[in-house]
Amino acid sequence: MSMRTPLKNVRHLGSAKEGADHFWLQRVTAVANLVLGLFLVWLIASLAGADYETVKATLANPINAILLLMLVISSTIHMRLGMQVVIEDYVHQESSKILLLLLNNFFAILVGAACVWAILKLSFA
Repeated sequence: MSMRTPLKNVRHLGSAKEGADHFWLQRVTAVANLVLGLFLVWLIASLAGADYETVKATLANPINAILLLMLVISSTIHMRLGMQVVIEDYVHQESSKILLLLLNNFFAILVGAACVWAILKLSFA
């Protein structure tokens, strides 16, 4: 005895096997943001009151630059996923939903690219 409805048999639609990916990516980026955010707080606290040359030299350190880049990438992905869930849950008109999801992706790319550019400019200057 099959548990499939006649419509499901006709469409041959099954599980997309994608449901948990979004969930886990959101959780992994949240943990990464927590750890990298603590690094950012420590970095800011250690540079408080420092002159421009000290800050520039600290950000030119490859380890600091890489950790900051990882934070930017992780938080941008986390931000995009979070807004995607909000849009999918609360926007009911299909055309508006598609437009907002598209704008959400472009906004995340723009923010991420601007942050990466700023970090690279500071670290290579």
